[in-house]
Amino acid sequence: MAIQQKIELVEEILSPWAAVMGDIYSGYKNHVYRMINFCLQLRDCAPEEQQKIFIAACFHDLGLWSAGTFDYLPPSVLEAQKYLGQHGLEVWREEITLMIDLHHQIRPDNNLQYPLVEVFRKADLIDVSLGVIKFGLPRATIKQVKAAFPNAGFHRFLAVGATQWFLKHPLSPPPFMKL
Repeated sequence: MAIQQKIELVEEILSPWAAVMGDIYSGYKNHVYRMINFCLQLRDCAPEEQQKIFIAACFHDLGLWSAGTFDYLPPSVLEAQKYLGQHGLEVWREEITLMIDLHHQIRPDNNLQYPLVEVFRKADLIDVSLGVIKFGLPRATIKQVKAAFPNAGFHRFLAVGATQWFLKHPLSPPPFMKL
């Protein structure tokens, strides 16, 4: 298995956010790379599909920092849409919006027009579950990707955010969860 170690587009999109993210920048960037690698293991992607995955992965949780909110999907989508507009990629707007907006959907997405939406959802769930949920990927593959891109505190960061949410809203699911 060839792991995508350094992707120029990912570095270009994420590097301006390093100061805003502070200590969690490496953790988020590694999460992005793990997701990308899981996506590419789940589906044999054409170069254009790979580029869509790279862009969606960079922006999918960015609203946590761009808007400073745990209700981060809408601002994450807005940041991605702004990027697409600035780079003449508006034609991808609907698909990348769905990839970001539905990446925490509980049920599988059966949109035949945009199969990357489901691939992206699965890749995020593989990573967030620390590889417990595999969607058919071999344990060795998941282990290899995780070794290449250490957690660097990302899951702890998520746990703290979730705890803060549930302390304030004990009877409400987080706003990013979708059926």
